[in-house]
Amino acid sequence: MVGEPLSPDPWRNVDAQPDAVRLATTLELRGRTPAQTRLRRRFLRFVPIRPGARVLEVGCGTGVVLRDVAPMVGRRGSVVGVDPSLTILKVARTLCAVTKGGRLTLRRADGTRLPFGAGRFDVALAITVILHVADPLRVVQEMARVLRRGGSIGLQDQDFGIVAVTHPDRVLTDRIMREVAARIYVEPHSGRRLPGLLLQAGLTRVRLLTDVFQDTTLEPWTKTFLERRAESAVRFGLVDAPTAQRWLDGFTALVAQGAFVLTMNYYGAVGVKP
Repeated sequence: MVGEPLSPDPWRNVDAQPDAVRLATTLELRGRTPAQTRLRRRFLRFVPIRPGARVLEVGCGTGVVLRDVAPMVGRRGSVVGVDPSLTILKVARTLCAVTKGGRLTLRRADGTRLPFGAGRFDVALAITVILHVADPLRVVQEMARVLRRGGSIGLQDQDFGIVAVTHPDRVLTDRIMREVAARIYVEPHSGRRLPGLLLQAGLTRVRLLTDVFQDTTLEPWTKTFLERRAESAVRFGLVDAPTAQRWLDGFTALVAQGAFVLTMNYYGAVGVKP
């Protein structure tokens, strides 16, 4: 609606953000981080993605997952990615142009209103998406609608209730990490709720894969993640700008000592359409 205030979660409406291109860059930074690549591909094998499959990804972003899936389905398969953001899709089209494997299509669409007929896909994916949507059940129900009987839905999300990070000031760190997440996301603990969401949507044979992202060197994506948490803490009035900068400097000092650690739980749930 015109005049409606923006959600504190920038991923709800990327195109309305002043730093939309920066958000797209963040997706690629995360996608190319080795530990993220390993846990993402483990989940795709867990689903599993088979040769010849017709796969839909809801909230495809810049195409990080699509570029993994296309070679898995091979030339007999097909991959479709949908995203509501024109900015993100423009980046995705460029990055996916030379992807090898199955036919790859990108479309602008909202996950609550998928522009496909019933039973079209063998697999439907939403990876690090459910955390950000206003109505998760409706999205999963739409994914189930376009899935054939016996097809699988795969959901994967991080869980901001289980983020461990070293810092000299534990009280400040806990406050920033906990309170910023609580102000941005309707459900910061999205990951652990995915199996229940699949069951609520009518899926059966639900399975769960728990994985951990680990960083001991302050990878570029982790650095960006912490910087955005600091910016948000200032914006929400949790700390002032000098305190936020001192907090970030504390991580830099730990990296120089070889003592930096950040881990984050990821949950991947898979269910079958009866």
